[in-house]
Amino acid sequence: MPSLKEIKGRIGSVQSTLKITSAMKLVASAKLRRAQQAIEGMRPYERKLQGMMERVAAQTGGAGHSGAYARTMSPAGGEDDSAPAREKVSIVAFASNSSLCGAFNANALRLTLDALREFGGADITVHSVGRKMADAMKKCGYPSPEDYHNLADKPSYAEASALAERLMEDFREGRLDRVELIYNHFVSSGRQVPVRETLLPMGEMAGVAGDVASGLPDCILEPSASELLENLLPKSLKLKFFTALLDSNASEHAARTVAMQTATDNGEDLLQELTLQYNKSRQQKITSEILDLAGGSQEQ
Repeated sequence: MPSLKEIKGRIGSVQSTLKITSAMKLVASAKLRRAQQAIEGMRPYERKLQGMMERVAAQTGGAGHSGAYARTMSPAGGEDDSAPAREKVSIVAFASNSSLCGAFNANALRLTLDALREFGGADITVHSVGRKMADAMKKCGYPSPEDYHNLADKPSYAEASALAERLMEDFREGRLDRVELIYNHFVSSGRQVPVRETLLPMGEMAGVAGDVASGLPDCILEPSASELLENLLPKSLKLKFFTALLDSNASEHAARTVAMQTATDNGEDLLQELTLQYNKSRQQKITSEILDLAGGSQEQ
């Protein structure tokens, strides 16, 4: 059985840890409120822009819509059947710069490793947003071309837009065949879902026009629908990229808030157990001393 001094030392250690976890929970909660406001304010704008694209695409019909998307965002140049090249893939994986956020980083890393296995024969570049993802990918042999750890802590539309613009340019010029995003989607404070989305190519949007064309009234478009799509597509892609960054940031703070709350609760339970053990041991020691004194007086 541990001595009273050892139990008291453990109690002091748990109390110190509780101060840290409580403080981290308060900080994460404050950051979560700001991050949640940012992502909840962004989603209506993203949905509205997506609706505008569907509305414009509906005016061109299914075939025109597909053609406009292919002309706007398809890689330059044709395929060489005689010498097929390896598929060039860029993965943008979002994680955090620090730990103590539950399974947040582990979920994003697991989904990234699944994507790497899927594109095993491709030429893969991983843009790691967050130090934890960058360190893990470096160990796997996929070092990030640039350091994006600032984006994980302080989401910036300018920096996110610049990275999205580079990826779009590489795609248009044929230096990339596919761009995928991997991040944790913020559902609620207690639930974050790891998701994997294809940023480029946007071929899956081609079927949307046929679904929405019948339900939309005719509109007069100035300039033409194809010109509008050429302007809306880059904005939509940049917005989708920035939304994923905000989503990941809100998920990180939510996961850390929950993790620190759980740690605080567990620490308080452990503190109660240690206090009870300390009181029992002290009472037992006092009882033993009283019995020793009583025994000694009877012998005299």
